[in-house]
Amino acid sequence: MSSTPFSHPPGLPGAVPPRLQLAGITKRYPAVVANSGVSLAVQPGEIHAVLGENGAGKSTLMKIIYGSVKPDEGSVHFNGQPVQVRNPQEARALGIAMVFQHFSLFDTLTVAENVWLGLDRRHALAEVTQRITAKASEYGLDIDPLRPVHTLSVGEMQRVEIIRALLTDPQLLILDEPTSVLTPQAVEKLFVVLRKLASEGCSILYISHKLHEIRALCTACTVLRGGKVTGVCNPAEESNASLSRMMIGAEPPALQHRAVQAGATVLRVDGLSLPRADQFGVDLIDLQFEVRAGEVVGIAGVSGNGQKELLYALSGEDARAEPASIQVAGQNAGRMGPAQRRALGLHFVPEERLGRGAVPTMGLAHNLLLTRTDAVAGSGWIRVGALQAHARAIIERFNVKAGGPDSAAKSLSGGNLQKFIVGREIDANPKLLIVSQPTWGVDVGAAAQIRGEILALRDAGCAVLVVSEELDELFEICDRLHVVAKGHLSPSVPRAEATVERIGEWMSGLWHADVQAHLARNREQLAQLTQEAQHAQA
Repeated sequence: MSSTPFSHPPGLPGAVPPRLQLAGITKRYPAVVANSGVSLAVQPGEIHAVLGENGAGKSTLMKIIYGSVKPDEGSVHFNGQPVQVRNPQEARALGIAMVFQHFSLFDTLTVAENVWLGLDRRHALAEVTQRITAKASEYGLDIDPLRPVHTLSVGEMQRVEIIRALLTDPQLLILDEPTSVLTPQAVEKLFVVLRKLASEGCSILYISHKLHEIRALCTACTVLRGGKVTGVCNPAEESNASLSRMMIGAEPPALQHRAVQAGATVLRVDGLSLPRADQFGVDLIDLQFEVRAGEVVGIAGVSGNGQKELLYALSGEDARAEPASIQVAGQNAGRMGPAQRRALGLHFVPEERLGRGAVPTMGLAHNLLLTRTDAVAGSGWIRVGALQAHARAIIERFNVKAGGPDSAAKSLSGGNLQKFIVGREIDANPKLLIVSQPTWGVDVGAAAQIRGEILALRDAGCAVLVVSEELDELFEICDRLHVVAKGHLSPSVPRAEATVERIGEWMSGLWHADVQAHLARNREQLAQLTQEAQHAQA
């Protein structure tokens, strides 16, 4: 590992200047110094990772490069020329494109209209629509350009952002957690695209908390800790453990996943069928599964295959289901609202942090009131002191980096806000926890902590349902797995029998033949055992 960024020696004849060179970048906010004297160099055609724990300053640095944040100190050179990028329009004019972790899309506009707004006006909307379809097909990022954004899942929104960036033919592409909601097959397709772009001379700045991805894809890596560069390395020469030590100063603790005997059924879904709420949704078709006390059940699947509709039905935001098709703690809950289900012990963590999981402009303490009423007196007055103490306890327990209980939700990094929201629901000691994308955009240390808390909750007798597109995560914490595809749900498979290849195939809806073959093998084994037993008796 080196302590200085890679760069070509200055003044050599014919030396190609770095595509991007930052020197001494500093950005201060009232409560924190987000970047402190950061220097970084990215060569043409290089895939360069920026690695650091949540709150290390990665996103702020990327926003400075993209022109959406102005640095207090330091210089930026692009293709060897000094530049002052004052806004994203100037960044795009230079050839810089960025895909943000939190999407910048207008909900009421279509996919094509959102993409068109980010391009210059030389292209008509109809032409942009055709180009979206072509790019989507070329890169395996299927999306309907005529769909309104508010009907898309998080994964589908991310595809829109990636396509929008690729349509600008960038010289430097910044990707902030681009694979957080993609399947392994889709990740491989994206990597093919990124390697092709790099081979054509496009430089890529890649932010991810998935260390195995960085090691497989990137050719250089700058590590940030506390807003400062702590080193540069070639990630292909490092291990996950050594990268973790560079990033957080230690390896994340190993998860303790001990076998336990599952108890009574807490959530039962029996014959759940729901027509889509809008023309771009997904019909849920005869879903059947159960989650018992003391077990974690996972649901895998490609984004946009019915996860959103299922979660709305389970949380009570969609109360159209037949009463008996969803049972919580033995009570028919299909027509109950969220508050009624919460009274039965159901707590829910949505995939959208800002807007559904937390009110962006409200402080963390007041965001507790979304699902917790402990600090509301019988007279209806809010006990502000108790509320702040409660928020402070969650911040400390889950190591949330925030200015305090009054910090606005939108002021936290994505990973820290996720820790607070998950912590808020775990702290409620639920009988049933339903969580969507529990560690999306969260660093390895925080992800290990969240997963450990989920397993501790399960060991204490809570029933846990996890909906995630992170197969590694599901394999790590789940006892059983289902797959959802086109509104249908596969049978459950024990974690010990699940493989990435098998679940990947099931994500395309190809479980029927696999299940039949599995049953046939079981029948053959049973017949063989029976025959051997008869021979032994004879």
